[in-house]
Amino acid sequence: MNQTAKMSHERQFYAIGGIVAETFVKTAGYGDNLPGEAAALRWLAEAESTGGIRVARVLSVTTDELVEERVTTGAPSAAAARRIGAALARTHAAGAPWYGCAPDGWSGEPWCSQARTPYVAREGATESWGSFFAEHRIMNYVRTLVDRGEFGTSELNLFERVAARLEAGEFDAPQPRLVRDSAVLCARLHGDLWAGNVLWDADPASPTGGVLIDPMAYGGHAETDLAMLALFGYPFLEEVLRGYDEASPLADGWRERVALHQLAPLLLHCVLFGGWYLAEATAAARRYA
Repeated sequence: MNQTAKMSHERQFYAIGGIVAETFVKTAGYGDNLPGEAAALRWLAEAESTGGIRVARVLSVTTDELVEERVTTGAPSAAAARRIGAALARTHAAGAPWYGCAPDGWSGEPWCSQARTPYVAREGATESWGSFFAEHRIMNYVRTLVDRGEFGTSELNLFERVAARLEAGEFDAPQPRLVRDSAVLCARLHGDLWAGNVLWDADPASPTGGVLIDPMAYGGHAETDLAMLALFGYPFLEEVLRGYDEASPLADGWRERVALHQLAPLLLHCVLFGGWYLAEATAAARRYA
């Protein structure tokens, strides 16, 4: 969800570096974990010092309110898109210690009964991306949908076949080069990288081209973030991908895995919204069963 959607309408200001700027304020709704979101923003922002993409600055947070800098947005451009891609590659390369790890400072349960978070406690983590993705990003949603009667036996069997292939490592692929060179197990993901959460920086000379907001950050495979960005469309997406691949070359065959990585957000949308997403998710799954 973008900054406009969840903000309060009160105007607040802050001073930093001698500049006074307007803030953006979120207030908690049902199920919101604002301290967790603040931890995710700060975790992603750690990569800025090594060229990672700019992240909206957290100014203060309580369980009821999150205050961030208000991001002034600009127009999309091919040049900015390439910088976004390269900077995102460097954020991913900041790494994470295990698949499904939560950001440093995140507090709460490592799992969610509504299956809406990717978090896995360290003692339950796996070294294999395929095993993590099968259990914690696919089958957790599928079981919820079966329990609610939105998926039947045929859909369950379909996704179980996909999960079995994932568990067997058939779709495991190397992380992009910068992640591998950083000697980390997995990439540091934004986790909800749809178009509305990668804002175009108003400064045309911005070194990173864009600004990240509203993460569900965790440790995973870098291709998952890129697949999410492609799912609902993004201006100059091919330029983003070009900039990324130039900075941190992607593994062979990554385009053939895009729809596989999209299964996680599609299934989450099935849980939240049902409807069209149910058919879209099963159509994507058939490619990998």
